[in-house]
Amino acid sequence: MLKQHLNLKLSQKLSPQQIQLMKLIQLPTQAFEQRVKQELEENPALESGKEDKTDYDDDLGPEEFQDEDPGTESIEAEIDVDEYLSDDEIPDYRLQANNYSADDEEKQVPYASGTSFNQYLKTQLSTLRLDDKEKAIAEFLVGSVDESGYIRRSVQDIVDDLAFTQNIYAEESEVERILKYVQELDPAGVGARTLQECLLIQLNRKEPTKTVSLAAEILDKSFDQFTKKHYQKLLTKYNISEEELREVIELIGNLNPKPGGAYSGNTRIVEHVIPDFTIKIVDGELELSLNGRNAPEMHVSRDYSDMLKGYKESREKSKAQKDAVLFIKQKLDAAKWFIEAIKQRQTTLYVTMSAIMNYQKEYFLTGDERNLRPMILKDIADQIEMDVSTVSRVANSKYVDTPYGTKLIKDLFSESMKNDQGEDVSTREIKKILEMTIEEEDTRKPLTDEKLAQILKEKGYPIARRTVAKYREQLDIPVARLRKTI
Repeated sequence: MLKQHLNLKLSQKLSPQQIQLMKLIQLPTQAFEQRVKQELEENPALESGKEDKTDYDDDLGPEEFQDEDPGTESIEAEIDVDEYLSDDEIPDYRLQANNYSADDEEKQVPYASGTSFNQYLKTQLSTLRLDDKEKAIAEFLVGSVDESGYIRRSVQDIVDDLAFTQNIYAEESEVERILKYVQELDPAGVGARTLQECLLIQLNRKEPTKTVSLAAEILDKSFDQFTKKHYQKLLTKYNISEEELREVIELIGNLNPKPGGAYSGNTRIVEHVIPDFTIKIVDGELELSLNGRNAPEMHVSRDYSDMLKGYKESREKSKAQKDAVLFIKQKLDAAKWFIEAIKQRQTTLYVTMSAIMNYQKEYFLTGDERNLRPMILKDIADQIEMDVSTVSRVANSKYVDTPYGTKLIKDLFSESMKNDQGEDVSTREIKKILEMTIEEEDTRKPLTDEKLAQILKEKGYPIARRTVAKYREQLDIPVARLRKTI
C-alpha cells in the first residue's frame, strides 16, 4: 500500500572546495608542499612561480561567440570565456608578500645513505667459519634482528619458519648454537632475546673484575629484584656493602639496552619537524610569522588562457574544439579553486595562531609553562568565529618555533582546575610543579603519590592522590620505588 507524507529535514552539504580547504588546513608544512607538487603535476593549467605581467588583448566582443553550426548546441551559454581571459587587474594572490628570501630555507631535506643495520650484521658473518647450512641459519637469524638489536621470537618459531620458508630442517639445539655465533657480532648485545640476555652479553665482553663478576651474577640470578630496586634484599643476599652495590648499578647503567641504536650507519629515515609558524620577541612584543613555504606563488597557465583566446577568435568552431574548451574550463576551474584554497589556508592558519599567541601571551614572553593559561579549542574558536573542528585541524599537526624551542601547538591546550583561591589554573602548570617537586626530592627516599598530593596541596593545588598518579604517568615518571637510589 502506497502512502504519501511530508518530511522536513535540515541537512548540510559540503562543496568540493570546502572539503579541499579542510584537507589543506590539516596538512603540516612538509605534507602541504607535497600536495602542492602533486596538484602541479596533475593540473597543467596550474603553474608555480611569478606570473608574466604582459596583458592580453581582450577587446573581442561577445558577437565573436556565435555558433556557426546550427546542428550542435552552443557552448558559450555555459562558458563565459571572458571570465578566464580577463587580465586587466592584478589578482589578489599576486599582491601577497611572503617576507622571506628563497635562500632563507632549505627546500630539500638531505638523507644519509649507506648499508642497513641488517646488512652490516650479514657482512660480519663472512668472518665466521660456518658451513652452508649454518650460514643460511645465521643469515635468517640476522634477518630476524629488529632495529633495537633484539630477536623477539622464540627458537621454536624460528625453527618452524626455517622449515616452511627456507626448506631448512634444524633442531632447536642447532639454532641455539648458531645464535651464540650471531650474539658474538658487533655491536655487543645484538641478537639477544631479552633485556637480561642483552646486558649479560655485554658484561661477558668486558674484562673480568670483581664488580663485573658481581654484576653478572646479580643479573643472572636476581634480575627481577634488581629491576624492581629491592636493594636491601640484594645487600643481604650477596653480603655486600652499599658502595659495592652502587658500583654494580653504575656499571649496569652504562650498558646499552638497545644495541641496534648504537650502529652509526643505521639509515632509518627520521621525520624532520618543520615549524609552520615562528614567534619572535621584538622590543618586548610578540611577532608572529607564517612559514614562507606555506605561501607558494602560483598562477593560472598562460598557455591555457591562450587556448581560450584562440577559441574566442576562431570563426569556425568544430565539435572537437568545443570538447577541448570544456576540458580547459575544467582545468582552469580546478586551478582557480586550488589557488583560492591556498589563500584561505594561509588566512586561517595565521588568524588561528595569532589568537592562540595572544591568549598565551605571558607564556610566549617568558617560556615558563607555569604561565600557561587553561585553554580549550572552543576558547579560540569563539575568538576567531570559526568551528572547533577547524581549530583542531590547525592545532593537531602544526608546530610553532618559539625562543624557547619548537612546540606542538596542541600541547598548548589544557583543561583548567581550581586552586585554593578559586582561580582557574592550567593542568600543565600543575604538571610542571609536580615535575619540579620530584626533581628536587631525596632519591634515597623518593616521595610517594600521597606525599606529593600533600605537597601540592600546601602549594595551593588541592588535587587527589589518584590525580597525582595520573599526571605522573602522563609525565612518564615511574613510581617512588623505581626512583630510589642508594
